[in-house]
Amino acid sequence: MRMRWADVTFLHWRYRPEDVRRLLPRGLDVDVFDGSAWVGLVPFVMTVRAARGPAVPWASFFPETNVRTYVRGPDGRTGIWFFSLDAARLGAVLVARAGYGLPYLWSRMDVRRDGDAGMVRYRCARRPGGGSASMVDVRVGDAIARGEVGELDDFLTARFRLYSAARGALRVASADHAPWPLRRVREVRMRDRLVEAAGLPPPAEAPRALFSPGVDVRVGGATSVLGARD
Repeated sequence: MRMRWADVTFLHWRYRPEDVRRLLPRGLDVDVFDGSAWVGLVPFVMTVRAARGPAVPWASFFPETNVRTYVRGPDGRTGIWFFSLDAARLGAVLVARAGYGLPYLWSRMDVRRDGDAGMVRYRCARRPGGGSASMVDVRVGDAIARGEVGELDDFLTARFRLYSAARGALRVASADHAPWPLRRVREVRMRDRLVEAAGLPPPAEAPRALFSPGVDVRVGGATSVLGARD
């Protein structure tokens, strides 16, 4: 699949490794930085299309928000584990659940940009009822030169493998893209229940925040990870 991940906000919190580890499937362990696990809330706008052919406007463009953490597989290689992925397009939800075993959920979502104020506004409410919802407003700041990206921010964003689980089997897919062009975030306003809905304690501090205008991505097919059944 070819994708464009655009208007991406990375919000991350430090967690105790044991709080995250208990939510992972067999075969994965927490990837820690400075002794901590990290959990991210990442809203953005997705464009998706098949490996060949054009995007279809009514099916290919939609907001998405994921709740994720960072893990090591049985071979020690690092990647992302998704606790949830909310998307505004039902067809994309069904395809991703069937093809990749990813925990997609169909949600009402909206992303808006206020160029004059430098604000990006994300809204997400799960169907039906919207009990688990997220509201994030960020004010985007200056660009960060590639050589100035810190070790932690690289740890939180430079990820090129996606793990999932389907029918008791751990699976992995590659995600190839250029380094994220990152910008600072000057202000964050948010109310979120998606992180808690994943089974995690509520965040205990303000998030570490970054923004990216986006990257083009190629995601490979998902394959089973040997020796990692539940």
